[in-house]
Amino acid sequence: MLYFVMKWVFIGPLLRLFFRPAVEGRENIPPKGGALLASNHLAVADSFFLPLMLSRRVTFPAKLEYFTQAGVKGKLKKWFFTGMGQIPIDRSGGAAAQAALDTGIRLLREGHLLGIYPEGTRSPDGRLYKGKTGLARMVLEAKVPVVPVAMFGTDKANPIGSKIWRPHKIRIKIGKPLDFSRYEGLAGDRFVERSITDEIMYALMEMSGQEYVDVYAAKAKELMTAQEAGEPANLPKQERRTAREADRIPETEAG
Repeated sequence: MLYFVMKWVFIGPLLRLFFRPAVEGRENIPPKGGALLASNHLAVADSFFLPLMLSRRVTFPAKLEYFTQAGVKGKLKKWFFTGMGQIPIDRSGGAAAQAALDTGIRLLREGHLLGIYPEGTRSPDGRLYKGKTGLARMVLEAKVPVVPVAMFGTDKANPIGSKIWRPHKIRIKIGKPLDFSRYEGLAGDRFVERSITDEIMYALMEMSGQEYVDVYAAKAKELMTAQEAGEPANLPKQERRTAREADRIPETEAG
């Protein structure tokens, strides 16, 4: 109930008024049943605008810290993120990562729309970074389709580090569902999971027009931070491709 009150009464009308969001390809969202929405990730605002523009409820995993902060501010955060359809995920280690995957698989099997950012974190510079293979494991275990989603303009409305959003036109493009049933029974195969992930990232690259960087976004952030601090950083050899230039996303080691 809180989710729909936030969407239609409190938050939704304001977002529509100031950001004039538009969506293309809404018909590609399955009318029922579980599906994984794989999106590029430009800003925190992504998790607000995609659910706003879909009739079905969308659930996003969110870092545990949003739900555990002490005091009145912490309780308000927990209430807000719960109301926006987000669930807490502990990302502190191996066991926690497996628990996060298990939660995602359970939600998909229960028929939910689960929103996932394959890059694992926001893009630090607007480019599209290497996808993590956890989403492939969920897709294979839950046996659901993947719907690619490209967000546009959220990084202008909600720049990194900004505390106040700025009015800017938001656009969302939803692609046709990707079917990976041909890999049924191969969950746990690192090569298969990387191949699925790269296929999803290729679809996102084509839809968004972003330059692709064959490095994890979290690693790229570390390197950028080190460079800003004047520390030596050994940049890995990066394979960058644009939507026009790339023939395929390279198959590399599992994330």
